[in-house]
Amino acid sequence: MLILSRKPGESIVIDGRIIVKIIRLDGDIVKLGIEAPREVPVHRQEVYEEIQLNNKEALTDPLPNLPRLSAPAASTPAPAKPISAK
Repeated sequence: MLILSRKPGESIVIDGRIIVKIIRLDGDIVKLGIEAPREVPVHRQEVYEEIQLNNKEALTDPLPNLPRLSAPAASTPAPAKPISAK
C-alpha cells in the first residue's frame, strides 16, 4: 500500500487518467474529489463489496421455476363488411 501525505487542494494521479483531490478536512473526515473516465467504475468500498456479493449470489442461486406461457391462439381477422354504394 502506498501512503501519501496531501494537503487540501493537492491531488494524486493514478494511471494518468484518475485524479484524486483532497477537497477539505473536517476534523477526522477527509473530503475527496475523484475524476475518472466514465468507463472506470468508482465506488465506496462497502458499495463495491455489496455489488460483488450480489453478483456472486446471482451466479450461484438457482433460477426460479417460472410458469410456461402457452402460445397465443392464432386469431383470424373478422371478414370485412361490404361497403354499399348509394
